[in-house]
Amino acid sequence: MTEKEEKQHKLDLRYLRMARIWAENSYCQRRQVGALIVKNKMIISDGYNGTPSGFENVCEENNVTKPYVLHAEANAITKIARSHNSSDGATLYVTASPCLECSKLIIQAGIKRVVYSEKYRLEDGIELLRRAGIEVVYIEV
Repeated sequence: MTEKEEKQHKLDLRYLRMARIWAENSYCQRRQVGALIVKNKMIISDGYNGTPSGFENVCEENNVTKPYVLHAEANAITKIARSHNSSDGATLYVTASPCLECSKLIIQAGIKRVVYSEKYRLEDGIELLRRAGIEVVYIEV
């Protein structure tokens, strides 16, 4: 690994740790997921999985996730839309691999790199990101 790659890897690990801490804000019982959007070494947005604003903070019913629960990536991307920042060219750090629906949002948001630390049983979201030319990095932590 070159010095530049080593430095980037250390940054990736730090941001993934921060995303894991951010996931602790989630009220979801089955799985807590955190996401950070970073551009030019600055965190420009964050998100965690949960219900939309104004809804009760209950994500599951009878151990099944409610259909309107937002994923961490979607929350971080929609937060960007409400700010004066742009995610174009940014990196998304997320604790779990993005699903297909979130991958579509990632592509449309102009995010160019996704770093994640937990694999999900379905890989269709990751495959779509790669197909779109987005750099995808899995780091086991």
